[in-house]
Parts: sequence; C-alpha cells; structure tokens
Amino acid sequence: MRLDRLLAQEMISRKAMKQALLKKEILVDDCPANSLAQNVDTGLQKLVFQGRQIQGYKHTYLMLHKPGRVVTASQDKDLPTVMDLLPPDIQSDQLYAVGRLDRDTTGLLLLTDNGPLGFQLLHPQYHVDKTYQVKVNGPLTSEHIQQFKDGIVFLDGTVCKPAQLEILSSSSSLSQATITISEGKFHQVKKMFLSVGVKVTSLKRVQFGDFTLDPELAEGQYRPLNPEELKIIKNYLEKSR
Repeated sequence: MRLDRLLAQEMISRKAMKQALLKKEILVDDCPANSLAQNVDTGLQKLVFQGRQIQGYKHTYLMLHKPGRVVTASQDKDLPTVMDLLPPDIQSDQLYAVGRLDRDTTGLLLLTDNGPLGFQLLHPQYHVDKTYQVKVNGPLTSEHIQQFKDGIVFLDGTVCKPAQLEILSSSSSLSQATITISEGKFHQVKKMFLSVGVKVTSLKRVQFGDFTLDPELAEGQYRPLNPEELKIIKNYLEKSR
C-alpha cells in the first residue's frame, strides 16, 4: 500500500505527512522515508510516524499453480477464473493476479492485494525476467538461439527485447526448450516462436522475477508465500524507496 494512503487510514492529514517527511520523522525499517508514494507493508516492515509505530495493514501474498482452461481474471461469464480456485474466506475484491497468463498457459501466478507491488513487478523499467517451459511442433536450432538473443521481430514490425532460449531437445515434430523474457507483450512467447516457423503446443511459466514455481504445488493448488519468498517481497518494497 502507498505510504500516504496507509497514513491517511490513521487519520493523519496530508499536511502533517508532508511536514513529517521533510523532517525525516517517517521511518520505514528505521530508515527515513523519501516519498509518500513509496510502497509499504506493515506486515513485513516496521513503520514509525513521529515516534509512534503504525500497525497498518498486512497484505496477502499467494503462489498459485495455474491450470489450463482457466482465465486470469476476477470473473468471467463463460470460463472458471483463477479466483474460483480459492476458498471463499480468501477471496477478496482487492485480490488480483500479478500479470496475466493466457487461458491455456499453465504455471506460476502470484496473487496479492498489494497494488503498487504488482505495478513494480510489471512495469517495463524494472525488467523482471519471466521463464517458461515450452514445447513446439518443429525443430529448434542454434540459429534460433541467436535470433532470440538478437531480438525477435514480429511481422508487423514490433521488435522484442533480447531473450534467452535454451533448447532441451529437438526433433522434426517436437522440441522442448526454456525461454526467458523481460517484457510482456500480448501472446509474446507464442508469437516469438511463430516468427521462427514453429507453433507452441504447451507453455508453462516456471519463474517470475526471483520467484520459482513450487514443484510441490499441483495444478490448481495455491499456498501463502513462505518466509524466504516474503523476503523477496520485502526487497521489492525496498526498491520502491
């Protein structure tokens, strides 16, 4: 949550916030805050305003193994959504998925009610890497590795940032690989492979930034982030300073 919004919930005026900020009387983990717009979670960080600790709001962070035929949305009139996979006591109007996965794409999805964190993880300026396991219906070669490294160009002229392609196996009818990208254009991975002459038949996200899909999570299952993963969240929060 933005620092100013959190303090507003404590009935602190905007004027008082600005004055305290200038006087370095707002401390986040014992360090002076430098912006009222920075992202803070009092469940992970210690927030002090003019000597008084603010308890604030503890955000929710979940890891979900998204199955196929499920849409990344809060609601859909035709298909089940990722929110439908959660029990009613966890579902919330504030909870949302950080980034989208196509209907047929499976794998790692983060759910949170911390809006600014989602912005930070998705904004192009942070270049958060995303890694996918992919199967395609044709051969992959070292030439393709170089094409991905140079930056794939779509038929409409759109240029993709350099991507890392690692070929795991290759044959005339089926190849398996991992691909790491740092952006999120619409259907980007599928379009990248189409641009080099093969079609994606299976796509699974296994890593998002510093988060790795828990191999113990079956498709459709979720769990709260563990202590080590919450440290990652805290690091992202620190970047917002």
